[in-house]
Amino acid sequence: MNITHGLRRALQVNPNGLAVVCGERRRNWREVGDRVARLAGAIRALGAKDGDRVAILSLNSDRYLELYLAVGWAGAVIVPLNIRWSPIENEDALRDCRADILFVDKAFAPVGATLAKAIPGLKLVYADDGETPAGMENYEALIDRAAPIADAMRGRDDLAGIFYTGGTTGRSKGVMLSHGNLMANAMNALGEGLWPSTTVYLHAAPMFHLANGAAMYSVLLSGGSNVVIQGFTPDGVAAAIQKERVTDVLLVPTMIQMFVDHPTLGNYDLASLRGIAYGASVISDAVLMRGMKALPDVEFTQCYGMTELSPIATVLHWKEHIGDGRAKGRHRGAGRVTFGGEIRIVDAEGKEVPRGTVGEIAVRGDMVMMGYWERPEETARAVIDGWMHTGDGGYMDEDGFVYVVDRVKDMIISGGENVYSAEVENALAQHPAVAQCAVIGIPSERWGEQVHAIVVMKSGSGATPEELIEHCKALIAGYKCPRSVDISANPLPLSGAGKILKRELRRPYWENQERRVS
Repeated sequence: MNITHGLRRALQVNPNGLAVVCGERRRNWREVGDRVARLAGAIRALGAKDGDRVAILSLNSDRYLELYLAVGWAGAVIVPLNIRWSPIENEDALRDCRADILFVDKAFAPVGATLAKAIPGLKLVYADDGETPAGMENYEALIDRAAPIADAMRGRDDLAGIFYTGGTTGRSKGVMLSHGNLMANAMNALGEGLWPSTTVYLHAAPMFHLANGAAMYSVLLSGGSNVVIQGFTPDGVAAAIQKERVTDVLLVPTMIQMFVDHPTLGNYDLASLRGIAYGASVISDAVLMRGMKALPDVEFTQCYGMTELSPIATVLHWKEHIGDGRAKGRHRGAGRVTFGGEIRIVDAEGKEVPRGTVGEIAVRGDMVMMGYWERPEETARAVIDGWMHTGDGGYMDEDGFVYVVDRVKDMIISGGENVYSAEVENALAQHPAVAQCAVIGIPSERWGEQVHAIVVMKSGSGATPEELIEHCKALIAGYKCPRSVDISANPLPLSGAGKILKRELRRPYWENQERRVS
């Protein structure tokens, strides 16, 4: 099986069924199939060969969905770029994977033009409505003039996509996921009862992010319908649910909070909505309770995982959020391992620890990534004897439920996005007044965790917290930048090996918390 299998199946069993809705555009699977086959032909005509990388920098759209399919149909490798990254970060990703083709929409056409100037030979395709900017091919024109081609029929072990995530060394790294990885995840989710063929799924979370991809590939496989909005807003989500009778959506906890707390939510007819899947960060009891109260007929399901796991590792079903499951505290957990996977909790030597003992969560199965793009040493550190070491600290109870309580990796999850401290520290350290800095995650009611910096200034130099934050915004994505900065008059605490003791820095913020992550 490969990522285009679902389209081939839909063309056989449900060609006239509703495939995708985006604004006023509505297409059935037959129409999508023809466009994908033609777009794949156009991608080959632009010079892409088997295994070549094709990148996208765009807000959500029906064309984004077509590209996920067409790039695989053409035998190439999709590289969804992070819309929240700075141009410098995305340039680094493009250079790293050596993509020759970049699709952009109206919002990112100027950035695309800048990237093309910086990267010789980068071909730009404008995938949006309106006038095509100079120097770019037009998406619809490419489809119109291209002949449809046969599916390249890539194998399960072939590379399907490179999904960039933060790096512990300060540089992003590309997670390589095979066709088999992504289909294993899709099948696991369907086996869990998520997103069957009757689903009308709303793409509200960013389509570059594999949290949304967890649902997308399952819906493509099951043949459900897709409703696409450009990006998340509470009103936009509610209006789409009402108009298109959406049944399911995946949101990160920050989005759930904004949605259920929205003052006009009661003005919309949300009766069709039956399920909200959430993940990417831990949800607080308060937000979960508000969600359940605001949407009493909706079942909440948690999916825990990471990009390196394609991405789902465990599922916490609705029944564990209520009744006996809630009484046992399972709603605070991450659920049990999904089909086709294995989980164990290990110590620093990789040995499994007894139930109830905190260690690192390790996962094995067909969902484990191929590795990091051209980073064999980092791959070897992360995947040991087939086990992906997640960097999350947790424990497993006697019934196999996993509870995330801490992080082994120096990582913060803010609003569902991974922020590696080293990236932020590298940016801060480039300010001429900074002598020493450390970045930690502190509790935040809105974001789950907030990026917080502690900075020691060079003698005779100075900068305000606001100046340091603005300095970072010029170098890294806004969500990675500190939201708060403490200027310390004392050197930061060091271990005997000279490493900053971040646990000491974190302790005052987390000492009264049940978990050391949010």
